[in-house]
Amino acid sequence: MRIVLVMSALYALVVLAAYVFQHRLLYYPDAVGAGEIRRMAAGVGLALWPPDVPDPEYRALVSAGSGHRYRGSVVVFHGNAGSAIQRTCYPAALEPLGFRVILAEYPGYAGRQGNPGEKAFVADARETVRLVRRSFGGPVYLWGESLGCGVAAGVAADSRIDGLVLVTCWDSLVSVARAHYRYLPVNWLLKDRYDSVANLRHFNRPVAVVMAGRDTVIPNAATRNLYSRLHAPKRLWIFEEAAHNSWPTAPGLAWWREVMNFVSRTKPAGR
Repeated sequence: MRIVLVMSALYALVVLAAYVFQHRLLYYPDAVGAGEIRRMAAGVGLALWPPDVPDPEYRALVSAGSGHRYRGSVVVFHGNAGSAIQRTCYPAALEPLGFRVILAEYPGYAGRQGNPGEKAFVADARETVRLVRRSFGGPVYLWGESLGCGVAAGVAADSRIDGLVLVTCWDSLVSVARAHYRYLPVNWLLKDRYDSVANLRHFNRPVAVVMAGRDTVIPNAATRNLYSRLHAPKRLWIFEEAAHNSWPTAPGLAWWREVMNFVSRTKPAGR
């Protein structure tokens, strides 16, 4: 009986620790300041956006001084670690295809004010998308990467979006947490849910899903379940040999063009 009581107490402590520290397990923000981000961005041809606000109030990174005539804007929401400055593969690959790229940054990341969390991320992302449309017009496409897929899906649930690209995505964070923490009551513990199935239930614009065949972070079953539940026009790209962080990012690869052609040229469902 004593052993059972000790084991029960230890399990309760583990559950309590998981609940209290869950955001530290989920979010890994880059702690660099906004001023340093400005200097780093200038070194790779990017600039803080919007341009007319103090550095800590920036929302994203965009190409600096570009004279391109774009046929749309792609707002990118990155994964749970690092910052937007580390995602230069997106402008390198998508701008030659004719798309303006806005690398969105999250509250609490890379010098931005605020604290990480689903509610804060999605609300902030909605405002960023609203400003993008007001500043540049349409069409506006969202691109999510891992955690960013959950953010993009949350925005797409009630914002005017023309297409969606989801790379290494999940059906819900609860589903992913169950796969990694099978002995914890994650459905009760999780504060942030990122339920992309629910958020995209009524979304009717084209959705491109990109899956890494050897993803050990986001189970393929979670990606496939989301894909099967989409009612919008959809297409799946699978990189069988890729892991979560090793899907092909080199500019000029055919799949970049294929994905953007699909989301920009496919008619919405019901039309």
